[in-house]
This record gives sequence, structure tokens and C-alpha cells, in this order.
Amino acid sequence: MAKAVPEGLITALDVGSSKVSALIAQRSDDGQLVVLGTGQRESRGVKRGYVADMHATELAIREAVEQAERIAGTNIEDVWVSFSAGGLLSDVVKLEADLGGHRVEQADIDELLKAGRDAIDPQGKMVLHAQPTCYTIDGLAGVKRPLGLHADRLGIDIHVVSTEGSPVRNLDLCVRSAHLEVRSIIAAPVATGLACLTDEERELGVALVEIGAGVTNVSVFAGGVLAGLASIPMGSADITDDIASAFGTARTWAERTKCFHGSANLSPRDNHEMIDVQPAIPDEGAEGPRITKAQLNATIRQRLERLMTEIQKELKKLGFQDPIGRQIVLTGGGAELKGIADYAQQSLGNAVRVGRPKGLIALPEAHAGPAFATLAGLARFAAMDPIDLRALETSSHQMVTKTSPGALLQRLMTAFRSNY
Repeated sequence: MAKAVPEGLITALDVGSSKVSALIAQRSDDGQLVVLGTGQRESRGVKRGYVADMHATELAIREAVEQAERIAGTNIEDVWVSFSAGGLLSDVVKLEADLGGHRVEQADIDELLKAGRDAIDPQGKMVLHAQPTCYTIDGLAGVKRPLGLHADRLGIDIHVVSTEGSPVRNLDLCVRSAHLEVRSIIAAPVATGLACLTDEERELGVALVEIGAGVTNVSVFAGGVLAGLASIPMGSADITDDIASAFGTARTWAERTKCFHGSANLSPRDNHEMIDVQPAIPDEGAEGPRITKAQLNATIRQRLERLMTEIQKELKKLGFQDPIGRQIVLTGGGAELKGIADYAQQSLGNAVRVGRPKGLIALPEAHAGPAFATLAGLARFAAMDPIDLRALETSSHQMVTKTSPGALLQRLMTAFRSNY
């Protein structure tokens, strides 16, 4: 007989191109998240963030969740799932309502929220998030609690993240095929930002670069919200493939060697440190080739140079430039490469740090690195359970007006610049 599911359980499921990982956590009496169990399996059915093999993906999900259940000593029924494929779009919808100078009542806020739901135009996309970020009172931005204040106009900013529908439906089907209910599918940059960034960083302006196995997601936060998104179809697995191709070895050996010996930095000692190469097809009786650590790192840096060039292009498109573009946070499995923060700082010309998950108690050391930031962020997002306007009923409020949708990101950036 299956055990009853305890109250307050949260299960996060990160389905990536290299691994599928699960985390079961529970809220403590003081509101903190305590990790009860984790699980991980190699991902064989996901390419560049997209489900390419339904059966293989479903199997990896089952095994990762079952491992987490065994460690936690409990069974789970539903999960919060990350979506990290390309095509994510971020926008801010602004609405205002005329109050005529009276005090803001809860009914006014409710009507504005419902009108906000009606104002969202997905334009053929699937909406993953539609969340109010802050209110405005007579043009004053950044108001968190307008209830009880007098105002002529009450406004709201709604953060909307959308994407193509088919990849999300494929992911949803894989999870449900593993006999799990999907509580919600979360855009990976939203979750990762919760795990790695401070509130002050998100408010002042920061770029989050998540280097996954097959995809690198570039996100810009400003004014406390996700202001822009871009995806690059390149990641840490491409470095592994370059090593395997350059030295005629298998991917498994290339990945292991990258992790243990690889670095983004060069050192004179690297020319004297030798590494025995395991050929893809071993020749019995023949001695395998040897390479220097300098050769290995030169191969790594070639790919990193291409990746950093693409990252810089996307940051420029997103408006992440001086004086805004000051801090960059690297995360994802690719951020575990030795010396990558220094390399990125030199290449991009910004202050760079590596972002690791925070805010969870009893997180195993093996899951405390940047490769598991999205997983930890999913758990934190689930614990917050923020308002989503898609769950509200439609409204026919006649006093609400939608501001011009053009250049929303530019206006957000302009408002940010005015703080300097």
C-alpha cells in the first residue's frame, strides 16, 4: 500500500539535455524549505532543451523521481517542472484604472487583476507566467501594497512569459505519462533567478547566464522583474563533443576529462602536465595517445570564445550595457568549469560571479552547485506559489485602460537608468 502524501510537500523536476533531476522538499514550521530527497538520471531523450524521445524522457523522469522518493521515504503525486528550451519571450503589460480619488479597496485590486488577465494577448503563444509584479499610484511606480491608499489612478505591471505551445505540451505529456500530475510548468530562467540572484541584484539590474548542456539561456533582470530573454543553441555538451572529436575519444571520457582536468584558464605548467587519452576504439596491445593539459584547455577555450561572443551579442540586443550592464551571474552545469568566471569577466568586460542555489536547508553537497540552480529555484517558486492571473475569472471592467505595448523593455531600462 502506498504511503499517504504528507502535507506541505513540494517536488521539483528539472528536465534538461544532460540530466533529469528531482527534489522533494517540505516546509518547516518556520516557513523554511527542508530537502528530504533528491534523484538524478542521465537524460537521453532531450536535445537542446526539446523532448526528442518521449519514451526515453519518460523513463528518466520515472527513475529520477523514484530515487528521490526512496531517499525521502515518501511518495509524491505532483511536480513543478522546468522548461528550458529556446523561444521564451518576456513582456510587461501595464494597466491603469480610474478611481476618482477614493481609497483603494480590495475590490479595486481584484477588478484590476481580472482586467489584467483579459489584457494579455499571447499572439499564438502559450503563456507560462502572468504575474503582477508591482502597482502604481498616480504614476508612482514600485508600490507593493496599495490597499487603503488614496489615488486618482491605480495601475499594475504584469510580467508575462510565453513560448511556443508544442514543446511545452510534449514535456507535459512525458511527465503525465510517468503517472505524475503537473502542478505548473515554469520557465527555467524564472526559477534559476530565484535560486541564484538576490532581491537587490534583480532590482538594480543583472544578467543571468545559464550554461546548460545543450542550451545557454541569457536573462536580464531590472526593476525586480525578468526584463528580457534570449536562448543560444550551444552549451557545455558542445565543449565535450569538441574534446571527443579533437582527440578521437568517447564522449564519456571527454566529459570526465573536462570535469577533472579542464580549465578555462591557461597556465605555463599545462605544457608539462600529460593526460592519457582513452581512444574511442581501444587497440589492444597498443599504447594510447597522450596530450598535454594545454592542448585540452586550448580546445575548451575555442568553444568558450564562440559562446562568449554569442552571449555578448544577446546581451547587447537585450540592452544590457553601461551603466546597466555591471553584474553577470553564471550558472548551470557549464558554470562548474574551472576558471570560467575569470574567463567570462575578461571576455565580456563585466563583473562576473558563479551563482549557486540558496535558500534550502539540508541540500546535499552534490546538488549544491550551479548545475542544480534551476532545481532549487523550482522548489522556491513552488513555496512562494505566486498569484497567476490565468487562474482568475474574466472581467468586463470598463474603467481599465491598457498602456501602449511598444518598447516595454526600453521603458523598463530607461526607468532603471534614471536611478543612476
